[in-house]
Amino acid sequence: MARLDPHSYNDDTQPETETLDWKARVDFRTRRLHAEATLTLKEASAGPLDLDTRDLDIRSVVDGQGHPLPFQVSPPEPILGSRLRIQLPSGVKQLTVRYRTSPEASALQWLTPSQTAGGQHPFLYSQCQAIHARSVVPLQDTPRLRIRYRATLQVPKALKAVMAASFVRREEHGVEAEEHYEMPQPVPPYLLAFAVGSLAMRTLGPRSRVWAEPELLEDATEEFSGVDEMLRAAESLFGPYDWERFDLLTMPPSFPYGGMENPRLTFLTPTLIAGDKSLVNVVAHELAHSWTGNLVTNASAEHFWLNEGFTVFAERRILEALAGPEVAALHAALGRRSLDEAMNHFRAHPQLTALRTHLDGVDPDEAFSQVPYEKGYLLLRAMEDAAGREAFDGFLRRYLDTYRFRALTTEEFITFTEKELPGVLAKVNAEAYLDQPGVPAHAPSPRSKRLEALEALKGKVPTAEVVKDWTPTEWQLFLEGMPQGTSRDVFRQLDERFHLTDSRNSEVLVTWLVAAVRAGWEPALARAEAFLGEVGRMKYLKPLYGVLGASREHRARARSLFQQYSERYHPIARQGVELILSRS
Repeated sequence: MARLDPHSYNDDTQPETETLDWKARVDFRTRRLHAEATLTLKEASAGPLDLDTRDLDIRSVVDGQGHPLPFQVSPPEPILGSRLRIQLPSGVKQLTVRYRTSPEASALQWLTPSQTAGGQHPFLYSQCQAIHARSVVPLQDTPRLRIRYRATLQVPKALKAVMAASFVRREEHGVEAEEHYEMPQPVPPYLLAFAVGSLAMRTLGPRSRVWAEPELLEDATEEFSGVDEMLRAAESLFGPYDWERFDLLTMPPSFPYGGMENPRLTFLTPTLIAGDKSLVNVVAHELAHSWTGNLVTNASAEHFWLNEGFTVFAERRILEALAGPEVAALHAALGRRSLDEAMNHFRAHPQLTALRTHLDGVDPDEAFSQVPYEKGYLLLRAMEDAAGREAFDGFLRRYLDTYRFRALTTEEFITFTEKELPGVLAKVNAEAYLDQPGVPAHAPSPRSKRLEALEALKGKVPTAEVVKDWTPTEWQLFLEGMPQGTSRDVFRQLDERFHLTDSRNSEVLVTWLVAAVRAGWEPALARAEAFLGEVGRMKYLKPLYGVLGASREHRARARSLFQQYSERYHPIARQGVELILSRS
């Protein structure tokens, strides 16, 4: 008997789930889902079956004929939640758990009408990565066990329910509606995703549409109109798209991530709507996950780099195909900056800066960083350089074909690579990436003329002529490269000349605000405080609360702002900010 995933009660001697039939009634008044989950096992079994749960109120468990099954819910553990142990008599292949979720379910955020763009209807959405699906459904919540599912959501008739699955039908009964969905391909549980609210849709292309609140739909449609070209570019690189549709859902501002790669319905933060398509690289990242992550999945959070390192590599190949190698190099340079910051963040826990991690007793949300993304990317770039692009592209296609709709570990990746690209791992000293802390000294470094031009401007105030063709990525690199101790007068000149405090581009704005607040440029402080009440994306909350909390002058204000705005943030984001402020 062995638990193969440190974040799941599942062990390898127990039966595995094949399909999930899930029915849930959405109750906005009590902020609960009243639900039942029918699990069909791969084979008839007997003995204990352990399911992962978190804060679920389990009402009953019955077999396929409706006969009660004995069960026990263990006391909750801080990271794993509670084990639901069900005793199966001989021959059981199907069981149904009836339950309700907690109003504080870690995967769910319930928004009041005032927290939405329209201000008329409530909104609900899920975010199950990394191990939050268990707060919505009792199941084997580990990515190594993929499931197909059918789902029915019962919602107020005035609202629309959407899922990361194939739409089947909508039925209306009185004041309520039932939305039916089906996911025919097996997916890891963290990709179970849905949203309920006042939503409208526009078609973007033959395989894509965008969903959003009606008030945001026009802007979202314009911003993401190029998604079909991106999809075709990705297929030319990685093979056929296996999920039929690539639809987008523009989320409320509280969504904690830039995007979430839920198959058939990618969730996107509204902070991507900059008015000029300048932030659609996030869409490229989520699209790339359709192959690296959704099609081929890490077996547990200890091998997270297999999802994210491959996806960053694939994202930059898509960007190179669409915008050229110079743009891809700029993004790689920005990624390297974020990797160096992550290394500094984990200087007290250097073991978390290796790609192959050991997370027994470690919350995957607390271990989350740019390390698996960017250090994983550097390993793959080094392998590409060593093997040659043509050979590496062939390797990548064979890798995706071999592990299609499966999950794997780093050890399996090594075995496959030694067979397909013999000697390459040794040539790039892969062990330094996989098992040693820090960034290997020989890691690839991005080079381009535009990067050289930025380096020459370090600490200076550029002219309007110099910056007239800059991308947001160049602005970020320039601002992040401002030397320590740069005078407030430089920040004053930059703001007066380029109006950075008023930027509509959230990436540029936050990079500017962090640098300017650290330098004591007063107008930036007021904008930072307001911005913290406008967004819930962790990529922006963490550095802004971090720079405020690091200052004795602003520390109390940071805590006051968090008290004021915390209810607007998703539970995952709240946890992250609380950790930052506790360390201040």
